[in-house]
Amino acid sequence: MIRKPKLSRRLFLGGAGALVGLPMLESLMSKTARADDSFPMRTLVFYVPNGMHMPAWTPSTVGPHGALPPILSSLENVKDKLLILSGLSNQPAKPDGPGDHAGGTSGFLTCAHANKSESDIQLGISMDQVLANELGDQPSIGSMQSGSEGGASAGGCDSGYSCAYTRNISWTSETQPLPKTVNAKVVFDQIFQGADPNATLQEQQRRKLYRTSVLDYVTGEAKTLKNKLGHHDQLKVDEYLTGVFELEQRINKPAPQCEAIARPEDGLKNADHIRTMSDLMVLALQCDATRIITYMLGNAGSNRNYSFIGVSDNHHAISHHQKLQANYDKLQTIGTWEVAQLAYLLERMDAITEGTGTLLDHSMVLFSSEIEDGNTHAHYNLPVLLAGGAHGKLATGQHLKFDPIEGKWGPPIANLFLSMMEITGVKRDSFGDNSTGKLTEILS
Repeated sequence: MIRKPKLSRRLFLGGAGALVGLPMLESLMSKTARADDSFPMRTLVFYVPNGMHMPAWTPSTVGPHGALPPILSSLENVKDKLLILSGLSNQPAKPDGPGDHAGGTSGFLTCAHANKSESDIQLGISMDQVLANELGDQPSIGSMQSGSEGGASAGGCDSGYSCAYTRNISWTSETQPLPKTVNAKVVFDQIFQGADPNATLQEQQRRKLYRTSVLDYVTGEAKTLKNKLGHHDQLKVDEYLTGVFELEQRINKPAPQCEAIARPEDGLKNADHIRTMSDLMVLALQCDATRIITYMLGNAGSNRNYSFIGVSDNHHAISHHQKLQANYDKLQTIGTWEVAQLAYLLERMDAITEGTGTLLDHSMVLFSSEIEDGNTHAHYNLPVLLAGGAHGKLATGQHLKFDPIEGKWGPPIANLFLSMMEITGVKRDSFGDNSTGKLTEILS
């Protein structure tokens, strides 16, 4: 039996949306400025598939950053706002038998063990959705899910695991993934909700009046219907009317006045598509359309061909390197390019001034993969970066190494998520299947 997905009212409203909230507009300040906690905290998660070539990823020393390793070299300009974390593990992501990509990707932000099935989906809520659910005063889009490889969540994708596990990292419940948007035009329209970002104030007000008039009509019809219903159905209508009211409140927020980019063209491929998605994510944060974003550069076990950077074989095949130097070289090329996409995103965020700091100073950006190495499929010693200032709460500018606690297993990455949630204002004693406490070493 295929389980019927559970759709919450919050999830519906997040998809329906209205107009985005006010942007964060400030006059230009010195680049030496520090974080300003009067601005909201943003959280962005950047996922890459198939692990990393760890010898070219891991710094040779622990402590303050010296020369960055080859794969991380493009981060030189922002390394003082960067934490490199070695030794973290995600034991719940280890699958039942084959299926490490599905197990790792499903557990990437949930730290939960996936039920091995193509139809009976059981997992857990993801860290980003804990934030989306528990933080108050959210903008019009509670959270955004974006990516650069598509595909449906139905069917089987990895050794008996559902495609839901391999193509999503954001989960609103144990049974409901939040599908990502891969069309750049759709992401643009989601940010502005069909509004012209360059429209005059009169045009924006006219559009808002039309939308609220439709809601007034819907509300009136629902209230008329309510009088003809039984008690149980009346409660349902009350819940519906509450949702309409919340939607109206979102519509009444002013449209963004931040600097817009041109609406993306159709047919963007590979590097152009990924670069455009980065621009859109920065725009969404700058405009305060959302404060929570997850991005999948590829799906679990991605077979993307990297001929556009000189690597003609597909990524997943190369990741099973068999300890061949030729494959190591190709993986280093791919990893270096992936991190360069992160570097572009971070530098764009750091160029946007907000008060006495920058957008990056008021954000946390997590970068990692579902496994450590594509050949061993290890779920320990994961490649993990945490960038941004988080209002000065992160002890950036260094490499932290965590020793194994149980054999090869280091501290759970769930502990990192507990600390990230607390920094954002959400306090929890546990998260996922195996958290043991907050990762206080990352705090300043």
